[in-house]
Amino acid sequence: MLFRRFVKPVVDTLLAAAGILLLTPIFCALFVAIRIGMGNPVIFRQVRIGLDDKPFVFLKFRSMSDACDSRGDLLPDAERIGRFGAFLRSTSLDELPQLWNVLRGDMSLIGPRPLLPEYLPRYSAEQRRRHEVKPGITGLAQVKGRNTLSWDEKFRLDVEYVDQCSASLDLAVLWKTLYSVVRRDGISRDGHATMPTFEG
Repeated sequence: MLFRRFVKPVVDTLLAAAGILLLTPIFCALFVAIRIGMGNPVIFRQVRIGLDDKPFVFLKFRSMSDACDSRGDLLPDAERIGRFGAFLRSTSLDELPQLWNVLRGDMSLIGPRPLLPEYLPRYSAEQRRRHEVKPGITGLAQVKGRNTLSWDEKFRLDVEYVDQCSASLDLAVLWKTLYSVVRRDGISRDGHATMPTFEG
């Protein structure tokens, strides 16, 4: 509890600030590349649910186009990602703006991934415990299989993280995240661009 309430927020703030400063050239290069390749908006914004079920604005680099069919409806995600978008996702470069979410206090570096507001009424009481900690840029579920896991497996790992949150666990998750990013593991679920919708 001491680590979660006092140490972890300080570490998150310091590392997020350092990351933003060190990665500024990459931020600028990606901003220009996305602006040229896909246009505005460069940053994708979406409401997600954080600590204690509170909503916040979640940030990512845009990785999908606005391509539509003949009726004006957006094409499926898999058809809108494209090569550059797939590269951003496979390298996790699209997640970099979430360092600002960490700096603002919406997120942590390590924790359950933030999900959509419409999922809230679909959780069981046990699954909803994932909101007892701040959501993270990466987490236990991400290093145990990411989008190849079922929703039940993801939520079980999220709650396991809530119960076992510690400095040693965060360090282990961070190390395994770097390894997974290099290997580009678990980017998508079979038959889906990322992960199917959680239906409860």
